[in-house]
Amino acid sequence: MRDETVQLALPAAGEATERPISLAIVAMGGQGGGVLTDWIVQLAENHGWVAQSTSVPGVAQRTGATIYYIEAMPPLDGRKPILSLMPTPGDVDVVMAAEFMEAGRSILRGLVTPDRTTLIASNHRSLAIGEKIAPGNGIADGGAVTGAIGIAAKTEIIFDLNALAIAHGSVISSAMFGALAAAGALPFSRDSYLDVIRAGGKGAKASIETFEAAFDRVKTGAADIAAPVPAKQADNVSSPVTPDPDLAGLVARLNQELPGPALAMARAGLKKVVDFQDVAYGDEYLDILRTLYAADRSAGGGARAYAFTEAAAKYLANAMSYDDVIRVADLKTRAGRRARIESELEMSEGQVLQTTEFMHPRMEEVMGMLPAGFGRWLGTRPRLLGWLDRRVNRGRRVRTYSLPWFLALYVVGGMRGLRRRSLRHAIETTHRDGWLKAATDGVSTNYQLGVEILQCRRLVKGYSDTHSRGLSKFDRTLAAIRLVERRDDAADWARRLREAALKDSAGKELDGVIQTIKTFA
Repeated sequence: MRDETVQLALPAAGEATERPISLAIVAMGGQGGGVLTDWIVQLAENHGWVAQSTSVPGVAQRTGATIYYIEAMPPLDGRKPILSLMPTPGDVDVVMAAEFMEAGRSILRGLVTPDRTTLIASNHRSLAIGEKIAPGNGIADGGAVTGAIGIAAKTEIIFDLNALAIAHGSVISSAMFGALAAAGALPFSRDSYLDVIRAGGKGAKASIETFEAAFDRVKTGAADIAAPVPAKQADNVSSPVTPDPDLAGLVARLNQELPGPALAMARAGLKKVVDFQDVAYGDEYLDILRTLYAADRSAGGGARAYAFTEAAAKYLANAMSYDDVIRVADLKTRAGRRARIESELEMSEGQVLQTTEFMHPRMEEVMGMLPAGFGRWLGTRPRLLGWLDRRVNRGRRVRTYSLPWFLALYVVGGMRGLRRRSLRHAIETTHRDGWLKAATDGVSTNYQLGVEILQCRRLVKGYSDTHSRGLSKFDRTLAAIRLVERRDDAADWARRLREAALKDSAGKELDGVIQTIKTFA
């Protein structure tokens, strides 16, 4: 076969010129990626260079970072260069990543190469949505990124830029700018960088302090600065804002009745349960926990540091603090929530906050708020239930801090006094008691099996459809555990079932393990 392709002569249009310096910045919202880009462009232009920046926005809520791209070079004989709009794999001089996994994604994209790229990255983590919504531990393993960085980059500058910025009252963009200056990737002096920050005016002092700290950190290789721990309310519920003798009595009772290894978890659980309902509900929590501790002692739990009681303290509190309509409304109208949102948005004085939230209640949630007897009666009237559902089951956009909606949510959130007589509470209590009986029966014959059954409560979480899916997997897992509970390796199979259910939201992996069990059960 002959190659008949016509080859045309394509001579160069002119002599080759110097190539621009290219920089790619990968940052999420709130990390100052746009400000950092503007600083670098201004830095180049202050020296008479031609600089161009572009950006490709990522998706909001941490499902993707924005890529900022800069090319800069001095004009040649008075002619302005033509600069690229997007980074080309294998042709980027500096990559700056404001989060560790984003550094890994930059390597995967081919932006980091061992022959030319200086990689500046923070080694802290800001979890992606995919990591947060995983039923189990969905946090990605950073080991692969750590290994790739040592191979993929020509020069690497990796440390906790975010902690350094927080320690100096600024944002990570200032620390990244200082690291860039120390890296020497651009032919500009340190003072030139500082002049750009000073020209920014507002917040310049904190930005300069952060810049200098990052610059010195790169030059000297000093130890990382630990991020300050945010102030939180003490976990010990014995010191409420308003002293409550009943609550103090619960804490004293907890310290007397439970073993040392379980005390910390039990205190946290008690705090959660009381916050969910009231002091009387906390008393019920301790009653149940005392019974489970007795089963733990009978099973020889002392030799195992009372692992059963400690697990019960955690997962019982979660089971008793289920998410219902009352809980959701209560959380959305708390003053602390609004203050947290304002802090995260860094709102200044005079700015007005409005939040619009999408709510899609189903008739099941409404029925759950009704008295148990009336709710069950309604459940036996499918035609009436269907008529009501057609009017309730639709999406609504709720302006939380408008007066009508806030009052409506506030009233619903204040109905916690009716909760323990509701249909939803009756259903949750019945389900909880069945789970605890299975765990107590299990621990009496196989200690670790009892612990594994308690930990299966991890499968139940969330609200509405999410709760229903988790509950379905929980019930299927417990049913499968009953098939192997007499085997010596029952605890191992219980763990495999739970981990399979946590890994796969669709439940296909769980189905596979259940089918395997049925072949020998």
